[in-house]
Amino acid sequence: MVVFALMLIASAGMLAPLWAASPRRTTPGLLLIENKGEHTLGIVDPEVGKMLTKITLSGITGHEVAASPDGRFAYAPIYGNSGVGSPGTNGHAIDVIDLRTRRVAHVIHLKPVRPHCPVYGPDGMLYVTAELAHAVYVIDPQTLKLVASISTEQPESHMLAITPDGKRGYTANVGAGSVTALDLETRKPIAVIHVAKTVQRISVTPDGRWVFTADQTHPRLAVIDTESNKVTRWIPLPGVAFGSTVTHDGRWLLATIPKIDKIAVIDLTSMQVVRTVDVPSAPQEILVRRDNEVAFISCDRSEKVAVLNLGDWQVEKLISVGRTDDGMAWAAR
Repeated sequence: MVVFALMLIASAGMLAPLWAASPRRTTPGLLLIENKGEHTLGIVDPEVGKMLTKITLSGITGHEVAASPDGRFAYAPIYGNSGVGSPGTNGHAIDVIDLRTRRVAHVIHLKPVRPHCPVYGPDGMLYVTAELAHAVYVIDPQTLKLVASISTEQPESHMLAITPDGKRGYTANVGAGSVTALDLETRKPIAVIHVAKTVQRISVTPDGRWVFTADQTHPRLAVIDTESNKVTRWIPLPGVAFGSTVTHDGRWLLATIPKIDKIAVIDLTSMQVVRTVDVPSAPQEILVRRDNEVAFISCDRSEKVAVLNLGDWQVEKLISVGRTDDGMAWAAR
């Protein structure tokens, strides 16, 4: 019995270091956050939950940011001092931020078109909405030159989502209450889909089958079938939504409900809300981390980013950022 007990202790001693050595799984990267109230780009270490630095941009920013796939550069449009469809200045540039030196390295000059939502496409091009041009601009990140303009045939083309295969783009045309489907290979519009009086942000499923945009006059999300380019159903919500994002596994659709400070979680099998999650004041945008384990939610009136665990649906930490934080991007390291 004594020998057996000693064997157990020895075995435990051998196993304990192996168990203790198992590191907590992390996804190396930086969280980029647009602080629209102070015209800065924040760089956040999401693991420690701390703002590392803020970079002052060259003008009055928009609300969105994109990162290059290698994590080297960020792209922040200079939108102007107005809201979408409202009087104000007309921005005409995109700041290119070197994330190693943490400085604005280049400025891409455009016409005064209120550039707003940048998206890095699978083809290596940078796409950005150009509201006053009723278009999506295509920019070559290598040359920093405008190479094409794709008409949306609608005013206030504010937000953009691109299918994972890079073949289609969908713009949310806010005041027009429509979505424009774009063929990114031929660089031509395919269809204008009328949705509601006013819409807001837009998202697409990983398989490219469904596109979602938020009706700003009723508490519901439009579901657009990308095969027919028609609204095929509506998802009722507990309040008017703003931003939406699909998890990388295609299982959940997350939507921000700013007026009630909640995230609605929609099961994409049933297309129904299955739970809500309380978050700080005025949630805006949602970014799902690449490992699909957590989502970051910018909450602009609280100057916080909430980190939501997608396994147990608990907010596991709050990160203090800048004034009226909004658009986010993930920069790989």
